[in-house]
Amino acid sequence: MFDIMFEPFFVRSLLGGLLIALMAPLLGMFVVLRRQSMIGDTLAHVTIAGVALGLLIETYPLLLGIVFAVLASFAIEQIRKIYKTYAELSIAIMLSGGVAFATFLFTLGKGFNINVMSYLFGSIYTLDRTDLWVILIVTVVVCMIIMTYFKELLLMTFDEDAAKVNGLPVRRFNLMQAVLVALVVSVAIKIVGALLVSALLIIPVATSLLIARGFKHAMLLSVIFSEIAVVSGLMIAGVWNMAPGGTVVLTALAMLVTVMVVKRGFKI
Repeated sequence: MFDIMFEPFFVRSLLGGLLIALMAPLLGMFVVLRRQSMIGDTLAHVTIAGVALGLLIETYPLLLGIVFAVLASFAIEQIRKIYKTYAELSIAIMLSGGVAFATFLFTLGKGFNINVMSYLFGSIYTLDRTDLWVILIVTVVVCMIIMTYFKELLLMTFDEDAAKVNGLPVRRFNLMQAVLVALVVSVAIKIVGALLVSALLIIPVATSLLIARGFKHAMLLSVIFSEIAVVSGLMIAGVWNMAPGGTVVLTALAMLVTVMVVKRGFKI
């Protein structure tokens, strides 16, 4: 029953999952505290449109998905400038556009709908070496940028006005963060699927915020919770033949609920 853990496809899926579990909560911490939790879902749906186009024109789907997500992140920031008072409109508009365009492409290529389903619901067991290299490169880029600009991102997270007063190029950093989210989301859709991808950005962070003693402590705990969710979820799914993406997310949710209950002293 446990032989699956030594299969090459499972090892690849585990490596890919560990990388995603590292970078997603690191970036998710800034996203959550800036009240931009829905941006993950938005960029995931735009990524699916890129994947659908890639399948339609027979190009590497994940690459076009990344391109679409990055372009959408630029568009979100441009729309935010127009609706300064209602900045959340940019996310809603892009979400609607992404879903509409993906639906349109589905009707053009009915033959690849089955392949698209693997991106919607996750298909971590189908990760190949090319996918792993893409995920590794994105992980390195995300981690390096966060480490390099940690103080600037932290200042923007808690007081964007103060960041402007201190001469920080806020628009540039907003765009940089949006692009990083786009990269993480687009490479993570094969792990848990577009419909659940924001869970890896949000749930481990939500869990860590309940018990953390500070920002860095919360960031460390979010990575730990994320890694536990991915490893445990994949092993459970592999041994008992369950959907890996859903199992990973349910494991993360179980940890969140457990921490909530323990923190409240079993008083719900």
